[in-house]
Amino acid sequence: MFKVEHIITNLFYILLMFGLIVPALGQGEKEEDLIGHWTFENGVELEDHTGHFGDIELRGAEVKDGKLHIGDNKWGLTTGYKGPQIGPDKTLVTWLYLDDLNIRRGATLAVNRSSSDRFDAIVYAERHEKHWMAGSSFFRRTPNVAYGKAESETGKLIQIAISYENENDMAKIMIYRNGEIIGDYTLGPIVSWVEGDVEALFGPRALIGGTAHGWVIARVEDARIYNAVLSEKEINNLEVDTLDVEAKGKLTTRWATIKTR
Repeated sequence: MFKVEHIITNLFYILLMFGLIVPALGQGEKEEDLIGHWTFENGVELEDHTGHFGDIELRGAEVKDGKLHIGDNKWGLTTGYKGPQIGPDKTLVTWLYLDDLNIRRGATLAVNRSSSDRFDAIVYAERHEKHWMAGSSFFRRTPNVAYGKAESETGKLIQIAISYENENDMAKIMIYRNGEIIGDYTLGPIVSWVEGDVEALFGPRALIGGTAHGWVIARVEDARIYNAVLSEKEINNLEVDTLDVEAKGKLTTRWATIKTR
């Protein structure tokens, strides 16, 4: 068995060296609807792996150890989106480590309109301290409710996901923390964004007239935008920083299947 695994591993690296297999991100759930994905890993720190957004512009934020470090007036954004209309159905997902429970009103990921005040975002502690919410312009899709439990620990990896579903032109919103539903409501008009008038933000919840609004002190491990509603089961099936290796041709394998002893 050892010899077989050793041979397979050596073959894998030979094929990788000659470009016969190339890395691609495989998420297992609605991969075809993934339109923005950032893992901040070495060599692709600022890249959107789907190719729809341009590289992240760092505005004081830093990428270290495969994580985007955002904080007070330390943030990033990416523009130049070239892809399908975003929404009205969509899901925002981030994995992160909170490093300060008390700073407020920022977002680990926001979809923001470049030309005017229109955003949806994974917002921390805007209306209620230490609680997550679906942030939106003028609170149109944000009720004054403290969903879930207040955050009480720093430095722990958590997943926050928010889905938006078109329900008779209203936004049906589901908020998840570590795969568990903490918010479920319908409120406000559902909206969309188009190529050339959208940016993704990391740190502020909105960017209006060149001014960034709100901060969150955290390290973002993985951030994604899906152009579809992910179910509770699909959200639970997502894996942080999942990486597939796909072949040019018929060979397909996964990093996870290649093991050495």
